[in-house]
Amino acid sequence: MNGMSGALPVADTVQVRRYARELFRRYPRALAVAVGLHVLAAAAGLVGPRLLGDIVEAIQHGRAAAVVDRLAALIAVFVLLQAIFVRFAHLASARLGERVLARLREDFVDRVLALPLSTVERAGSGDLLTRTTRDVDALSKCVRFAVPETMIAILTGALVLGALLLVGPLLAVPLLVAVPLIVVSTRWYLRRAPAGYLRENAAYSQVTDGLAETVEGARTVDALRRDSQRIARTDTDLHRSYRAERYTLFLRTVWWPILETCYVLPIAATLLIGGWFALRGWVTLGQVTAAVIYVQLLIDPLDRLLSWLDELQVGAASLARLLGVADTGGPAATDRRPDGARIEVGGVRFAYVPGREVLHGIDLTLEPGERLAIVGPSGAGKSTLGRLLAGVHEPTAGTVTVGGVRLTDLPLDRLRTEVALVSQEHHVFIGTLYDNVAMVRPEAPAAAVRDALAAVHALDWAAALPDGLDTAVGAGGVVLSAAQAQQVALARLVLADPHTLVLDEATSLLDPRTARDLERSLAAVLHGRTVVAIAHRLFSAHDADRVAVVADGRIIELGSHDELVAAGGSYAALWRSWHGDTALVP
Repeated sequence: MNGMSGALPVADTVQVRRYARELFRRYPRALAVAVGLHVLAAAAGLVGPRLLGDIVEAIQHGRAAAVVDRLAALIAVFVLLQAIFVRFAHLASARLGERVLARLREDFVDRVLALPLSTVERAGSGDLLTRTTRDVDALSKCVRFAVPETMIAILTGALVLGALLLVGPLLAVPLLVAVPLIVVSTRWYLRRAPAGYLRENAAYSQVTDGLAETVEGARTVDALRRDSQRIARTDTDLHRSYRAERYTLFLRTVWWPILETCYVLPIAATLLIGGWFALRGWVTLGQVTAAVIYVQLLIDPLDRLLSWLDELQVGAASLARLLGVADTGGPAATDRRPDGARIEVGGVRFAYVPGREVLHGIDLTLEPGERLAIVGPSGAGKSTLGRLLAGVHEPTAGTVTVGGVRLTDLPLDRLRTEVALVSQEHHVFIGTLYDNVAMVRPEAPAAAVRDALAAVHALDWAAALPDGLDTAVGAGGVVLSAAQAQQVALARLVLADPHTLVLDEATSLLDPRTARDLERSLAAVLHGRTVVAIAHRLFSAHDADRVAVVADGRIIELGSHDELVAAGGSYAALWRSWHGDTALVP
């Protein structure tokens, strides 16, 4: 990795080139067909200038009546053949481009879904959103248009140059006039463009991130009267993006005019030098005519190549950012399988920001089937500890293991069969209610989905929907309330059936009486599984086997409900205070 954009890495040039080569090598037949058709199209287009040169020579030697009609007919035939080959060549290139793009998008989605949640949270939504939208769109244009157009330009240019050399090697000499200027200006551009486009994309990510934060926290911004601060942040981000885009625009405004000049020089040089060669008798007038036309034909592929080179730089920068998602700096997955379901936390420390620890030396052991409640004041570190127990975060120091294997060393798909986390944040995906629950086990029968909904007291309202479990929910469908969305998330958890569950305020959106009934039902359904419940409502602690009281990033009390109440410490004070407020809750 050679750089960072936001909190996510960016792949280096070697990785980008290797991936691009591997991507196209997956489709050798389609690539061969596309290249072959473009070669045939270019070759058919090269016959015309040579025949025009022959016509000029026939007229010069007084043989026009004998050959002009025949040569003109041949030119028409090859023009028609070229049109046919071009049509099918572009079609083959488009098909290849779409297949490559589809594979690239699938690979990117796999990379995104494999990202640890902690990485996504550190990166922020803006950077990842920009990569999944703006970078994918830019790469789409590059794969569908820039890559095939560049390939066509290279093939056509090589064939035109070969045809020019066959007409007369001396007539290729004038092309050298523009070579130094093209080489120097292109090298100047290529040394600066990749970094410039990476900065441009990174600046755009910051704009998106800032706007997303402002929109999501609009009520908070308004309540705290921080409008001017958010506007200033947006202005700063936009100015940074403006400067980044202005720099790449500067590169193009220097490079492109130089190229336009370079296109004119070879034609003029070929006419002048070729005419002088003809006067000296070194070449014929027909050869000069063909050479001038070939030089004119060479401008189009050269212009196409250099013009799309800019788009290739944009595509390469986008590909580097997309590939960078795969390398988040996390530990490599292990092939070891946990030996049992025992979870051990040893000497764990954790800091979101270096030097500012949230947890300080946590030691804890969870036996299979145990129910542990974690309680404590807000900001004490309860949710952070829960995320460490679920493998979302990696400890700054110490270890969290399941069956002797570090949680963060397990592949993500295997980790979620061991430990699952349900937090206060729930998402309803676009689709049917059935699909929303069954997504954790797509092969699950309808009866299992219904049982999962029944376990979380959601089957009654689900069955009452217009189309039952087949009702479309999410954006554009039936809007579920926050409490219903929370029940759907819990139903997924029941259906997923991991051996350890971490419930972080998982019933916070339900009223106390409903939450109490739901947790009792869940306790029956999840019997035999390890359950870690992080909650402010202490009836979860009352029903638990053990209670861990967290304060200032440490476990200050650990024991059963009765033991801690009898001890008269922090938990006892919390219980007396809470129990007095909830005396009516059974």
